[in-house]
Amino acid sequence: MPELPEVETVVRGLRAPLVGRTVRGTWHDWHKVIRTPDAESFAARIEGQTFRAVNRRAKYILAELDDAILLVHLKMTGRLYVTPHDAVHDADRWVHFRLELDNGHQLRFSDARKFGFVALTNDVATVTAKLGPEPLTDDFTPDVLKSRLAAHRKGIKALLLDQAFLAGVGNIYADEALHRAGIHPLRAADSLTDGEIVRLHGTIRDVLNLGIDREGASVSWYRKPDGTTGEAQNHFLVYDREDEPCLTCGTPIVKIRAAQRGTHYCPQCQPGLVVP
Repeated sequence: MPELPEVETVVRGLRAPLVGRTVRGTWHDWHKVIRTPDAESFAARIEGQTFRAVNRRAKYILAELDDAILLVHLKMTGRLYVTPHDAVHDADRWVHFRLELDNGHQLRFSDARKFGFVALTNDVATVTAKLGPEPLTDDFTPDVLKSRLAAHRKGIKALLLDQAFLAGVGNIYADEALHRAGIHPLRAADSLTDGEIVRLHGTIRDVLNLGIDREGASVSWYRKPDGTTGEAQNHFLVYDREDEPCLTCGTPIVKIRAAQRGTHYCPQCQPGLVVP
């Protein structure tokens, strides 16, 4: 599933072709792709509205219109791109939703697994209210992370994947952040020392910023809005490197399960569990 860096890259790639464009029509071929309101009301409400901004909250894309917000979640295989009306792309075979724009282009939503969705709302809090803090904002400090960790005994990897704990971090960047911080993925969250918390806070922000700089990780379905791949996958230290030597110490990378997700770590750089 695309994580914060991938969604941020999509948002940045959509701003130029979308902002200032007016919706002239809608199309969909799968009833669940439009989550709210119903399809007829959705079409009546969005047609004639102009895109004013494109932003992100966690893994949600928030496209601001004159009098509503188009909310999109890519889920596992979603792709969102603007293209000329008559252009043909490989991803078009899975397009289940389109918006016709006033300049002869379309906003297309392709989703092979059909888990993603779009919604039209005036109150994004109905969807985002339970999300945790944004990890790249100034408000997310080591003290904030410490106070949130103190309330949890579950494994730190599982906690980082919980969007109610911290918004936008997923499997890839959790593995990378924990490795850089030298923390075992199964450590109890409330067992981390002050020094480890400060390191983890820094590495979470570092790996997310590096992911954005490299325009996301194209390890599966993710592509940028222009159809090209990101570069982050070429710089992983542990993720998807099972049995390969650690780039720091040479120890083979191990893959285990944490929170039902494949989890990669170095047993030398990220030593075993600490029981509080």
